[in-house]
Amino acid sequence: MSLSRTVAVSTSSFAEFSSEPLLLLRQAGLIPRLNPHGRTLTEDEAIALLAGCVAVAAGTEPLTARLMDALPDLKVISRCGTGLDNVDLAAAAARGIAVRHTPDAPTRAVAELALGLALGLLRHIPGMDRDMRNGLWKKRMGGLLADSKVGIVGLGRIGRATADLFLALGARTSFFDPVPPASAAPHAPLDLPDLLSWADLISLHAPRPPDNSPLLDAAAIARIKPGAFLINAARGGLVDEDALADALRSGRLAGAALDVFSREPYQGPLLLTPNTILTPHAGSYARESRILMETTAIRNLLEALCP
Repeated sequence: MSLSRTVAVSTSSFAEFSSEPLLLLRQAGLIPRLNPHGRTLTEDEAIALLAGCVAVAAGTEPLTARLMDALPDLKVISRCGTGLDNVDLAAAAARGIAVRHTPDAPTRAVAELALGLALGLLRHIPGMDRDMRNGLWKKRMGGLLADSKVGIVGLGRIGRATADLFLALGARTSFFDPVPPASAAPHAPLDLPDLLSWADLISLHAPRPPDNSPLLDAAAIARIKPGAFLINAARGGLVDEDALADALRSGRLAGAALDVFSREPYQGPLLLTPNTILTPHAGSYARESRILMETTAIRNLLEALCP
């Protein structure tokens, strides 16, 4: 069996809902090698999985210059997802490695998750569910999304889809984006400090800064309007999670919902903070979106490998 025809699949639940992505590989004469760990890989685990492979259908593992140097057979990185901030694009370009991604496939799934998290926070749905399971019949007063001020950080595909959903339900929307889109109407632009102090609910849909520092560090979290809610369904590490936990424990922020974390699986202080909804990086996990994302990633891989 020649390793030169082997393709690594590093995402942890690949082809769980459809066999089509693997069939596409096999029909092209390629041999898939699947992630055996059931989670995001470390750099060293990724090097081991990709050894001898000509391409990878990649997840969010670090695809660094060191990794590429260790994998001389690697010709294609096809991200199964939107972001490319885990890929050293300059290193890939210097080594002639083609990089592809699937920017459209997860858009609706992530946007709808952000909306669901917002409604869960505003109406205290998880808290009342826990109360009832613990034998407590207690009604918690919530608030309406209609006429709430929603700040979107990052108005790319997912940010815009999320803003459109909030707007359709009667919210007032503004956004911050370091690279403003050519057309953002009807969403109004604000500088980030102004957005943080204005919004009743902030939803993050931005990539990590180039230096990998939190976009919302302790100082930025301190600027958020008291009593506001924060949602991160974008990238782990966008928020200083310790500072966020402090703001939630003190009651300065009314609640937070996170689907992504600086280290996953997450084991940090937000597990014990009040009015917090935590989900395990499941933004793209709508069946329809997941199937589309995986098949698109494989089609991109095959196109780049055999142009």
